Amino acid sequence: MSNEETRNSLADQAAAWVPPWQRPAPPRDTPAPPQEEDLGTEVPAEVPAEAPAEARPAMPPVSESAVDADAPAAAGDAVVEGPAARVPRRQPASRRRVTAAPEPPPELDEAELRGALEAILLVVDEPVSEATLAEVLEQPAARVGAMLDQIAAGYTASGHGFELRRAAGGWRLYTRPEYAGYVERFVLDGQSVRLTQAALETLAVVAYKQPVTRSRISAIRGVNCDGVIRTLVTRGLVEECGSEPESGAFLYRTTTLFLEKLGLNSVDELPPLAPFLPDDVEELSDVTP
Repeated sequence: MSNEETRNSLADQAAAWVPPWQRPAPPRDTPAPPQEEDLGTEVPAEVPAEAPAEARPAMPPVSESAVDADAPAAAGDAVVEGPAARVPRRQPASRRRVTAAPEPPPELDEAELRGALEAILLVVDEPVSEATLAEVLEQPAARVGAMLDQIAAGYTASGHGFELRRAAGGWRLYTRPEYAGYVERFVLDGQSVRLTQAALETLAVVAYKQPVTRSRISAIRGVNCDGVIRTLVTRGLVEECGSEPESGAFLYRTTTLFLEKLGLNSVDELPPLAPFLPDDVEELSDVTP
């Protein structure tokens, strides 16, 4: 076959070539008839890489947005059916349980708050702090403190035989000093519950010199005070508060009960000693170790 005949044969084949997506699908039941081979013409083994421009069918451009994912598959493509073809639906996020904020306690009116404080103060056996009263009554501590000041001022203005004052970091009702004689006669008549003179002197030394050791107390008083210290500790007026770094001796100080019995808020409220000191106090201080 000449070169001219070969080119004509290739051109005819290219013109008769149909793309796969335009070919009619063969029926599934009957197999497609085998293509007859042209024994008279030779077909080259290589398929031309590109067909002539005039024989190539024009295809419209396809954009990505035009492709429909739900469109049926073209003929010859495999169709996936069953659970594998289903896209799992997104589960909604679990909702968090929101805990409702506790309701604030009801606010007591002035009369009810005053009455509640007075009732509590009548039954306490030691000074009670404003924080404790506020917690019990479920009221702000600032409001409780203001009401306590108002109650104390009212007792003083009315001239009652008792008063409300601060003592040992809290509040407590006390009898007024001008009625102390009547109270003493009622409580202590016929009872020997008073401290001895030695105990009072030792307690005064501890109160003004605390923290102080036993040897220092004995040196100030001039006598041994071990037994008196044990008595004061037993009655809860004095307590141990560590040891001295140099000698290792125990240190003593007054207790909250001491402040409560004297009606003081702190030891800073103790009266000054200067008016009660003798004239030769400087000579005594030089002798005392």
